[in-house]
Amino acid sequence: MSGTILLILRIILIVVSYAFVGWSIWLLWRDLSRQSNLLATRQPPLLSVERDVDGDPQPVRFRTTEVILGRDPACDYTISDSTVSARHTRLSFRNGHWWVEDLRSTNGTFLNMEAVDDPVVITTGDQIRCGQVNLKLTISTAHSDNEQT
Repeated sequence: MSGTILLILRIILIVVSYAFVGWSIWLLWRDLSRQSNLLATRQPPLLSVERDVDGDPQPVRFRTTEVILGRDPACDYTISDSTVSARHTRLSFRNGHWWVEDLRSTNGTFLNMEAVDDPVVITTGDQIRCGQVNLKLTISTAHSDNEQT
């Protein structure tokens, strides 16, 4: 009689053990699926570039991972000023941050009045100067109608 009870208890223990392992694998799979979906839909934070022209701020918003500023009409943000190079500055989103980088411009790129020699992390409210043109940067996650892609 005790041998039959031990056999039944062993079978129950094996079933419970396999159920626990299966449940654990299912939870891990579900969590990995959610994480991969979040990463697949992740977009860079909204970057707003604002130039004050004659007292009238003109913000342009970008959700791309790279924005080229310069005088060339092919640039993402065109600046019509003779002190700005054709391809003057690059703003790029990588490693979870927005970065500013001078593209060997003639008159240089300045971040908060300091020359940019190497790529530098930017934050909301930073001021950059391309040649003699001042721009204000704002980083947020809100969508807008003025958004560029």
